[in-house]
Amino acid sequence: MNETPRPEHPRPQLVRDEWVNLNGTWEFELDRGDSGIDRGLLETPYEGRILVPFAPESAASGIGNPDFLSAVWYRRTVRVPQTWAGRDVLLHFGAVDHDATVWVDGREVARHRGGFTSFTADLTGLVRAGDEFTVVVRARDTRDEPQARGKQATYFHNTECFYTRTTGIWQTVWMEAVAPAHVAALQVVPQVADSTFRVTAELSSRAAGLTLEAVLRDGAGDIVTASVPVLELAPSLRLEVPADRVRLWSPQDPHLYDLTVRLLDGGAVVDEVSSYAGLRSVTIDGNRLLLNGEPVFQRLVLDQGYWPDTLMTAPSDEALRRDIELGIAAGFNGARIHQRVAEERYLYHADRLGYLVWGEFGDWGAGGAGPRGDNQRPTASFVTQWVEAVRRDRNHPSIVGWCPLNETWQALHDRITQLDDVTVGMYLATKAADPTRPVIDASGYSHRVRGVDVYDSHCYEQDPDRFRALMSGLAEGTPYVNLHDGAQISLPYEGQPYFVSEYGGIWWNEELAQRALAQDPTRAGSWGYGERVRTAEEWHERFAGLTRVLLDDPLMFGYCYTQLTDTFQEENGIYDADRNPKVDIERVRDVQVQQAAYEKRAQAAEDAA
Repeated sequence: MNETPRPEHPRPQLVRDEWVNLNGTWEFELDRGDSGIDRGLLETPYEGRILVPFAPESAASGIGNPDFLSAVWYRRTVRVPQTWAGRDVLLHFGAVDHDATVWVDGREVARHRGGFTSFTADLTGLVRAGDEFTVVVRARDTRDEPQARGKQATYFHNTECFYTRTTGIWQTVWMEAVAPAHVAALQVVPQVADSTFRVTAELSSRAAGLTLEAVLRDGAGDIVTASVPVLELAPSLRLEVPADRVRLWSPQDPHLYDLTVRLLDGGAVVDEVSSYAGLRSVTIDGNRLLLNGEPVFQRLVLDQGYWPDTLMTAPSDEALRRDIELGIAAGFNGARIHQRVAEERYLYHADRLGYLVWGEFGDWGAGGAGPRGDNQRPTASFVTQWVEAVRRDRNHPSIVGWCPLNETWQALHDRITQLDDVTVGMYLATKAADPTRPVIDASGYSHRVRGVDVYDSHCYEQDPDRFRALMSGLAEGTPYVNLHDGAQISLPYEGQPYFVSEYGGIWWNEELAQRALAQDPTRAGSWGYGERVRTAEEWHERFAGLTRVLLDDPLMFGYCYTQLTDTFQEENGIYDADRNPKVDIERVRDVQVQQAAYEKRAQAAEDAA
């Protein structure tokens, strides 16, 4: 492994030249009783060592302790580069699970709740160029308090579709030099109708006389430059692409424009960030979901994003790209990121490879012990984290939809009001943070927002004939809708675009199949949906049968197959956990690349016109 693991810039849509990666070896201390403050862990060195950014539960961290870790402490001495004279210093954390507090030289500089999103400590006035300072991080991850865990197991053993926990720092830690007035965030909104980008800059502070400037370019050079005086809290400008330089982003042509944004004081550059953007549209026309005005059938795969030795942290940047390439090789044109928030580098590669993505939040495992705990105990941090995620990732052209919640169970009367408030609130918060993409209120199960953009269901029926019967009602306006304990838990379907966002999950493990032939049909811990297949040929027949049901429906705009890789004991991937193929990938691809009825319907309408 590289001496500095994950050395690449972690935020590819807001890049400055002056930055330092702080991954690597940190001092580390377990704090099982969460008594570290009383025991002086804020002031004293630690005996242990950990390799950041890998969680202490992972083998790659050098700790490899999968037990419940109520609190963990990190410590590292850092030197500010001498070349950063006159600059402010920001300390960034890609993700820390779950409740983080950060001190610099004994002074608290940041708190953040939520294990899936990024946060920053502003060290202005505390450190200067050439200074050496000590960073201490405490991460609390209690077992019993409600929190968004995604697929992290709420009791000791991995069980069914719940996996080894992640505690503490699990994404890149880094610092950068900035001017006192700088671009804190960008929103870049493409508009295909007039071939423009609307660029809005959120600034760290306001100063008289500043100008916001943006330059758009492609491989042939600069295309357009625009500037505007900084008179608003979030100044905005418009970049129009001439007709001869227009290239729309799509899976077939994932063209990206380079974007440079500057703050100017007179003629002097105060701040400069590098970014990029894709010109594409996502819209709804009746029951059709359109990309650039065209009905692109979404052949999605569920991507849980775990690796055996590194858990939720990708072992390398190449590993993130490789997962996308594996999906494309099997005929998928996108993924549903499941029960976690994707690393920014994953979305960067999806942008460049033309891979469609549905962004999701890890809302499961909200509280309590047991294999599932109580999934539906959302806290205020659910909404906060989700808005942080949408604001951070909304400029990625690969993202074509948002999914804040998954499989909510509003079945008990005393919980419906609370859960409806959260569901509607997260839906509206998504729309406020990004009104340009469709939003599912809750994937599968409880659709509680009237007129929700997209309606979906989850169905793991394994028999293709029965699956076809279940899916047959869409043409009559009565599609398959998930129930809970036989009860109706969703508002009625209203003719929105519809897809099956989880299906398949075919349980296949060749070792298990061989054991079955030897009258040894079980293996502790293995899990999948339905009756597992006995041969690879049976797997292919079932996959083809189930998938063609959805490909053959002219009103279905897509599907999402479960899943890309095996994840620990859940052995229903088309690749194993080490990314080796378990089935004939070419045969999988051959099924999927057949033209979908949804696409044929559009072609027929075009021909008739």
